[in-house]
Amino acid sequence: MLYFDYASTTPVDPECLRIYTKVSEDYWGNTSSLHDTGGKAKLLLENCRTKLGTILGVPPAGIHFTSGGTEGNHLALLSLAFSYKEKGKHIIIGGAEHSSIHSAAQFLEGQGFSVSKIPFTSQGLVNLQALQDAITEHTTVVSICHVNGEIGSIQPLHEIKGILEGKDILLHSDMVQSFGKLDIQEAAAIVDSFTISSHKIYGPKGIGAVYIHPRSTLLPYMPQQTHEHGFRGGTVNLPAIAGFVSAAAKTEPVKETQRVIGLRKHFLELMDEAFGDNHTIYSAPDDNQLPHVVGLRIHGIEGQWAMLECNRRGIHISTGSACQNGKQATPKTLSAMGAEEREGKEFIRISFGKDTSHEQVEELASALAKIGHGSYIS
Repeated sequence: MLYFDYASTTPVDPECLRIYTKVSEDYWGNTSSLHDTGGKAKLLLENCRTKLGTILGVPPAGIHFTSGGTEGNHLALLSLAFSYKEKGKHIIIGGAEHSSIHSAAQFLEGQGFSVSKIPFTSQGLVNLQALQDAITEHTTVVSICHVNGEIGSIQPLHEIKGILEGKDILLHSDMVQSFGKLDIQEAAAIVDSFTISSHKIYGPKGIGAVYIHPRSTLLPYMPQQTHEHGFRGGTVNLPAIAGFVSAAAKTEPVKETQRVIGLRKHFLELMDEAFGDNHTIYSAPDDNQLPHVVGLRIHGIEGQWAMLECNRRGIHISTGSACQNGKQATPKTLSAMGAEEREGKEFIRISFGKDTSHEQVEELASALAKIGHGSYIS
């Protein structure tokens, strides 16, 4: 089996799994309990929070552990919007945000908020002029992902922050795809809120974190919550948190990215050899492109069919975000870029991880060439 869907999820690192098991055995107390068993678990929880804060370069007091990126985005957008609704009820999101941001925005519309969705340029970057034009005196929150999960474009958060400067508007960023692949400390320092997830960095599933700067006056979306400083309900998943933080500590984004740049270059060269002008790579300029994610289409080949044919050969790719796979709609990113429906149906996503090798990339390119040229020989 060859796996090229790391942007969807990653296998659990064996060391993180051992830590998960060890904490399950030795720190099984409820962190909210006042007895010694609970206190032992509480101490480990706060140590994990402090360590993650150090890794991210942010105050630990702003870190709230969640069940993953989706819950983190929901809690961040809803809590920020409702906390600042006295100023206004207008929020702005990128047109290609993760489905969790779109669902939270749709919920807010039902609560009387107005939502503006900003298109992308043809290079997969948020249209900064459209963003600037969308801002009103009632705008309170802007949500723009750091790295797009379908084509890997890195959004210009510094320029976005500059546009918002002095306007009393909060900036949230979904950093699920960038964490572990980029050094996000600089980006984390300029936003008011961001989300990260464990299963994208070889940690356990079902755990993540949302950071909201402690300077923000925050009202939890759900009142009377007793966990995570009153921000979230439900007993915290301490074994998963420990495994998550262990995975975060093991990331080497700069070193790994340099390796993946070579994999991407090799793969794109092989695709050029196989298809020439009969394929399209959706990509930002090199300085704004995460090499781990390749969004492409082979002209005339349905993406769903290409994915199934790859699967038949033991090669696992995707047709876009796992949170919308199985739907025939055009991927949000291509829609935001103004692509036609045909392009969306032909779209596939390749994503590389720490176990991807040059030999595997060559096998993938060979399989796609056979599929694209009508060969059904495995």
